[in-house]
Amino acid sequence: MSERLERLERANAAVLVGLDFGADGYAESLEELRLLAESAGLRPRTSIGGKRQRPDTALFAGSGKVEEIGAAVREHDAVVVVFNHELSPAQQRNLEKELDCPVLDRTGLILGIFARRARSHEGKLQVELAQLEYASTRLVRGWTHLERQRGGRGFLGGMGETQIEVDRRLIGNRVKVLKDKLVQFKRRRDVQRRARVRGEVLSVSLVGYTNAGKSTLFNALTHAGSYTADQLFATLDTTTRRLYLEAAGNVVLSDTVGFIRDLPHGLVASFRATLEETIQADLLLHVVDASSGVREPQIAAVNEVLAEIGADAIPQILVWNKIDLTGVPPGSDRDEYGKICRVCLSAKTGAGLGFLRDALSEVAASKKSAAISPETMQHDRGTYVT
Repeated sequence: MSERLERLERANAAVLVGLDFGADGYAESLEELRLLAESAGLRPRTSIGGKRQRPDTALFAGSGKVEEIGAAVREHDAVVVVFNHELSPAQQRNLEKELDCPVLDRTGLILGIFARRARSHEGKLQVELAQLEYASTRLVRGWTHLERQRGGRGFLGGMGETQIEVDRRLIGNRVKVLKDKLVQFKRRRDVQRRARVRGEVLSVSLVGYTNAGKSTLFNALTHAGSYTADQLFATLDTTTRRLYLEAAGNVVLSDTVGFIRDLPHGLVASFRATLEETIQADLLLHVVDASSGVREPQIAAVNEVLAEIGADAIPQILVWNKIDLTGVPPGSDRDEYGKICRVCLSAKTGAGLGFLRDALSEVAASKKSAAISPETMQHDRGTYVT
């Protein structure tokens, strides 16, 4: 049994690499890389760090550091090296040649996690689209047979296409098919959304950094039974439920994919259809892990993605979650305009959920009475430090 476990350990053994270029939160970023690797099914054996002013053009980490990484690969029988950075196709090829093993960058790692977690048909289509668009820039890897295929015209045939050109054409065709299918999903959601607008139902979306507890909060409010786990990107597919509030009637609540710093732009674009629920919402509940020591950068990372998808002007209420781990009492705060801007609660224990329901009832009642326009609902979304 011990030999079998040892083989399993070696099967997905990984060496993690994270270089310090002077940005804040370096130690936390290495821990996040470890969690990402574990979420992808890898088993991190060691981490390699170091300081650099700028990436090396050819190897990203420089020849000396690559030798150190190679020694770690051999020592731990690692089958993959994971960089906590975005690598160019050339850097990735050069590293794989030097290390003699597969190399993943941050984008490739996150794509792998998404592929493992996608459950709905739409989610799988979106992941495949992102993977294909990522792969299209890396087709030259491993192609040594770049001779042209013989064409079909003329006496001896024309020059034909290279293998890379064939692959790019096939990928382009598949990308078009996927985009057409995703458009159909978007049309269905648009019909459902217009029906909600006609009924003047408040639309609320949960947003936040991955593993902040959005799905746990969603379940606590709606009893939906959505999948939850203490891992990154446990939820990929948008789930929507009606929530009845005694003081205001029904509201529509949507749980969306979590965000992360340096989220690949290709993923944001591929999941734009899913994120339409966020873009079209009347209110965003920005869920924050109150126990995290890097919650301020996480809040900034979420707001950056919201700006990228055009949702930065939607009113927010910050939801300080996991207060059971901090000792912060449940409650709510108001901004200078008298609007509720923050609620402190624990989705796990239920403490403070009443304050959030009251906040939603207040916004829903305002929407019903048409006393608040989108402009006057805006308020200062400054962060709070506890």
